[in-house]
Amino acid sequence: QVQLVESGGGLVQPGGSLTLSCAASEIRYNINTMGWYRRQAPGQEQELVAKMTNDGSTDYADLVKDRFTISRDNANNMVYLNMKSLKPEDTADYYCYVSQDGPGPGVIIETWGQGTQVTVSS
Repeated sequence: QVQLVESGGGLVQPGGSLTLSCAASEIRYNINTMGWYRRQAPGQEQELVAKMTNDGSTDYADLVKDRFTISRDNANNMVYLNMKSLKPEDTADYYCYVSQDGPGPGVIIETWGQGTQVTVSS
């Protein structure tokens, strides 16, 4: 199974910036999408923050689309999330996400990382 290691989380003041990184390894199948989800409180469902397909198409949550930017380094199987103008409501555990083409027709394998915590507070 693909291994995902996130980094870059931490404490930041409102209005500040932070960049999350995720490295994918142990890749057995073609990666078609990389992205980020977040969970803002225990028990809540993960919500999509941003994702990017191999052709560069992106999808952002409405709440972040003017403040966050996703990017990928396909050669090194990395995905980044640059977050600006952070708000207290952006406080959450952020999870790296990878979607792979599985071993059969129509088979998709989805994997999430362990998460990195982002706290926006003064």
